Amino acid sequence: MRQFDQAEAERLVHTYSDLILRLSYTYLKSTHDAEDICQTVFLKLLTGGPAFDSPAHEKAWIIRATANACKDVLRSAFRQRTVALEAAASAAAPEAPDSEVLEAVMALPENYREAVYLHYFEGYSIREIAALLGRSEAAVSAHLSRGRHKLRDVLGGNYYEQSV
Repeated sequence: MRQFDQAEAERLVHTYSDLILRLSYTYLKSTHDAEDICQTVFLKLLTGGPAFDSPAHEKAWIIRATANACKDVLRSAFRQRTVALEAAASAAAPEAPDSEVLEAVMALPENYREAVYLHYFEGYSIREIAALLGRSEAAVSAHLSRGRHKLRDVLGGNYYEQSV
C-alpha cells in the first residue's frame, strides 16, 4: 500500500475522474450512481491501492476497479428490488380488489395493518418486515398476532380461517 500526498491525489482525480464517470455511466445509466462509483474507486485507490509499475498498469487497475464496483452495484439486493422514481411515477396504481378481508385489514390500526398487509398480501417474512419498518422481529410478530386476533373478531372465526 502506498501513501498519496495531496498533489498526487489531485493528479489522479484530474486524470481519471472523467474516465471513471463515463465508464460507470455506461454500466449504470445514472449520473448519480456513476458519481458514487467514482468516489468509491478513488477511495479504494487512495486508501489501499497497490503500487503501480507504469501509467498503463495504473489505468488498467482503475478501469478494472470501476467495472467491478459497477457490477457490485448491479448485483446488489437493493438495486434488484427498487426502481427509479420516474418509473414508479408512470406506473398506475392497481385497482383495489373488492374484498371484505382487505377492507378489514385496512381498518386495522396502522402498526397491525402494516404487519398483516406486508406478511399476507406481499409475502414478506417477519424478519424482512422488521428490517423494512425498522422494528424488532418481536414487535412485528406481536403486531401480526394482535392484527390476526382483531381480524378474527371482525370477520368471524370460520370466515377468517378460510380467507387469510
